[in-house]
Amino acid sequence: MHVVIVGGGQAAQQTIASLRQGGFDGRLTLVGDEPVLPYQRPPLSKAYMLGELPAERLPLRPEPWYTERRVDLLLGRRVTAIDRPARRIALDDGGALGYDRLVLATGARPRPLPVPVAAPDAVFDLRSLADVEGIRAGLKPGRRLVIVGGGYIGLEAAAVAHSLGLDVTVLERAERLLARVASPTLSEFYQQQHTRRGVAIRTGAQVTAVEAGADGGLVAPVLASGERLPADMVLTGIGIVPNAELAAEAGLDVAEGIVVDRDARTSDPLIFAAGDCTRRPLVHHGGHGRLESVHNAVEQGKLAAAAILGQPRPGEDCPWFWSEQYDLKLQIAGLAAGHDRMVVRGEPEAARFALFYFAGDRLRAVEAVNSAPEFLAAKKLIPAGARLDADAVADTSVKMRDLAAAALAA
Repeated sequence: MHVVIVGGGQAAQQTIASLRQGGFDGRLTLVGDEPVLPYQRPPLSKAYMLGELPAERLPLRPEPWYTERRVDLLLGRRVTAIDRPARRIALDDGGALGYDRLVLATGARPRPLPVPVAAPDAVFDLRSLADVEGIRAGLKPGRRLVIVGGGYIGLEAAAVAHSLGLDVTVLERAERLLARVASPTLSEFYQQQHTRRGVAIRTGAQVTAVEAGADGGLVAPVLASGERLPADMVLTGIGIVPNAELAAEAGLDVAEGIVVDRDARTSDPLIFAAGDCTRRPLVHHGGHGRLESVHNAVEQGKLAAAAILGQPRPGEDCPWFWSEQYDLKLQIAGLAAGHDRMVVRGEPEAARFALFYFAGDRLRAVEAVNSAPEFLAAKKLIPAGARLDADAVADTSVKMRDLAAAALAA
C-alpha cells in the first residue's frame, strides 16, 4: 500500500509517526509546498519571532527521522489536482503520483485584508516561516508597527514587538479584543495588560485601505473615520481560511473546511484529512466545527492513521489551546459556546485566575491564566461529562484537584 500525505505541518508529521508506530510497512510519501521539513508554527508568533528559538529547532523532526522511517520527501512541490477514479495526484511540475490512501493535511492560510493595499512590501501576514523572516527584519526598536486584528495571533505579535522596543498599535474591528474566541472578562483582562505596558489598543476600528507612506511613515492604514496612522510596517491577523480548494475541486464534501467523520475520513473512503483544513465532529460538545490548534492536528493525525490501519479509534480529548503573551500563559480547555453561567476562580488583578463556563452543572470550558491546575482538571472533567458545583469552584480555599477528584468519583 502507498499512502501519500499532502502538507507540511503537525498533522502531516503526526500521521507519518502514527502509521509507522502502528506497524504500517508500506510506502509513505510526503508532499509539502514549502521547501523545508514540517515545522512547529506556534513559536512563529512567540519565541521564534522574539529571537529566543533558533531556526534549527523549528522542525518537528530532523531529516534522519524521515529517512529511518522510509519516507519519500517531496518538498517545495504543490499538488494541483486529485484524480479520484485513477487514485492519482497531479504535481505542479507536470508529474503525477499514485496512491492507495491519501491524507490531506493542507492547513490554512491567512485571511487577506479585504481593502486596497498600496504598499504591499510593508504589509505582512503571519503564518509561515517565510512570513516571519520578513517580519523579523523590520522589528527594530523605535519603529512603528500597526497590527490589524485583535485575536490571539495579533496580540502575541504585539507582545513580542513591544518587548523588542517597537511602538505598537492594535486595531480591532469589533468592540472588544478576542471577540470571536473569548469572554468579555478575558477580553478586558488582555486589553488592560497590553495597555498598561504601552501598547495602544483601538477597538471599533475599521480599516478601509492601506496607503503608501506619508508623514514620515512607510505605510499608513486608513480608518473608516478618515484617520491615517503612519507606520513603518503593518501586520495582519484577521483569521485564517482553510486550504480546502483541492478537496472541493475533487468533489469531496466541503463546508467551511473539508468535512470529515470521527476517523478523519472524507466523503471518499480512500481519502482522509487532518488539521486546520478540516471541519470535524465535536464529540464532547455536539455538532461540527473547525478547531485551529496543535491538539486538533495531532489528534486527527492519529485518527487517520488508525483508520488506515484498520485499528481501534484512539481516544478523543476535549479541544484545547494556548497563548503566551508577556509573562501570561493562557490555557483553554473545551468550548464555551452554549454556556449559561460563568464562574471566576482566582484573582484577575493578580494575573492568576480561571474562568469556568457551565451549561447547567456540566462544565463546558475553562480559560486559565497562569493557572495550570484548573486547566489540567478541565481536560479530564469535560470529556468525562462530570457534574461540578459551580459555587464550590469559586472557593479558592478548596484545591482544584480535590474538586476534580470528587466530581470524577461521582
